[in-house]
Order: sequence, then structure tokens, then C-alpha cells
Amino acid sequence: MHSYPAPALARVEEMVRAAAADPARAVSFQGAPGCNGHRAATEYAPDCQPLPCFSFEDALEAVKDGRAGRAIIPIENSQHGRVADIHFLLPESGLSIVGEHFMAIHHDLMAVGDGPFKACYSHPQALGQSRFFLRERGIVPLAYADTAGAAAFVAEQGDPAACAIAPKIAAELYGLKIIAENVEDAADNMTRFVVLAREPRDPAGLVGQTTMTTFVFEVKNIPAALYKALGGFATNGVNMTKLESYQKGASFAATRFYADIVGAPGDPAVDRALEELAFHCKELRILGTYPQERARG
Repeated sequence: MHSYPAPALARVEEMVRAAAADPARAVSFQGAPGCNGHRAATEYAPDCQPLPCFSFEDALEAVKDGRAGRAIIPIENSQHGRVADIHFLLPESGLSIVGEHFMAIHHDLMAVGDGPFKACYSHPQALGQSRFFLRERGIVPLAYADTAGAAAFVAEQGDPAACAIAPKIAAELYGLKIIAENVEDAADNMTRFVVLAREPRDPAGLVGQTTMTTFVFEVKNIPAALYKALGGFATNGVNMTKLESYQKGASFAATRFYADIVGAPGDPAVDRALEELAFHCKELRILGTYPQERARG
């Protein structure tokens, strides 16, 4: 908790106390009050108790130890790609994905004064989503743990040459001036969040809804293993909407894949596709089945 800048700390402590009084309603997120994770939590569950956590690991740990009923974590952005480390953290957490939420992302440039500015603090994703804006103005991007935390840090430092990129509400919370609105490089900037809980949703309880299933797998180290493993989805007409690879360990000899499909276990086509996938895999782990919030394709 005490890694937060002083302007954010009092609000963090207040929100932690409120969540502790009703942990079942608490939704943990990474960042200081006013960050996009905070926004996503209240959009996804308007009656929740938002619980700020300094890191993604802390947000997941809050669910594991019962301080929060759910966590909401950004997993990918339409402009800047996947959020670093999430593909490692989700399988290791032992939690299950029980929902998803798409949120339009708009960033504002904020500061204690009017500039000129030499450095801009924000989360690496926000800096990447605004890189052309910053480059055109010669402002050096500096990574911070989260967007709203960066705003609180700039407020705490009081440096007139420093600014932050964060949601508009962060300027209100930490007493900063908004210098420029909507500094993201793409007007359709969108982030997908996943919601995690200790227990998975039963696919049988989602009958009649369009569902998504997320899983990770590692294929056997033989020629054409990935081609063969994925063939079952094509032959069974199962739509795979996402497939990403990442290295497992430092040997560069084992590649793990993260995938989303439309459908749920219990559907005969999905079951056949997953059975064929498992035959060609050293490891297959389903991370969750949940209602689809936004149509793919």
C-alpha cells in the first residue's frame, strides 16, 4: 500500500477499509484510485467495492486470500497489444476467468502547471498508446506503475516540467490541470479486461448465451504439432478468436500458447476440438468459460 504517492494514499486506505467491510462485493484492480482499472471495475459491477492494489500480482492475490470476490485485469489493447506479463500471471494465479469487459480508453495530459514539459509519466501501455503525441512535442516518456499513480506522483513532486497521462478523473482527484484531452493516437482505442474469481463458472449455467472459453496449451515438440493441434477447431467449426505464443522459461525450447474460442465445453463441437487439441499437447489448461460481452468478427 505504501508504494503509492502521498496524494493517493489516503484514498487507497479509505477504499481498502470499505472493501474489507464487504469483501464479497470487492473487485480488486491494479493501480491508484482514478486509473482505468478503477473505471473498469465500476463499469463492470456498478455496485462493487473497488479495491486498489499496487501490482497485478497484488490484485490477483486479493482474490486468492479472500479480500476480494473478483479481480478485473487488462489483458490486451486494440492499439498497443497484450499487456505485459498477464499471460504468465493468469495461469499461475489458480483463478478462473468468469467474465470480460471492453472499455474505450481516453487519455488526458495533466500537470501542475502549463509547461513546457520535458518528461511524461504513465503506465507503459498508456505511453505506447500516446507515443506519437509525445514524440511530436519532444516529451520523454517515463514508465510508472499505473496511470493514476503517475498523476499522483506528478502532483506530489510539483515539478513544472513533468506531466502525466491518465484518465480525466485523476486530474480531479489529485488537483492537476488538464493540458490536453484525448491524447491517445487512435480514436477507437479499446482495452479488453478479464474478470477473475476463485471458482469457475459452470458452462451448463451459461446455456443460451454466447460464451467464450480461454485456455493455455503447450504442444509436443514434434514437426507440425501446432498445425495438427489446431486442426480440430477448423474441422469442427469452432471459431478461434485469439491465439498468442509466449516462451515458457529461459531455454527458448518450450512455447506456450494462449487462446480464446467462441463456445463452451459441453458443446459437442467444442468437446471434439479440445479432445483433439489435448492429444497433441504436453499440457492443456482451461482458464475459464464466461459470457461473451462483445461479438467477435
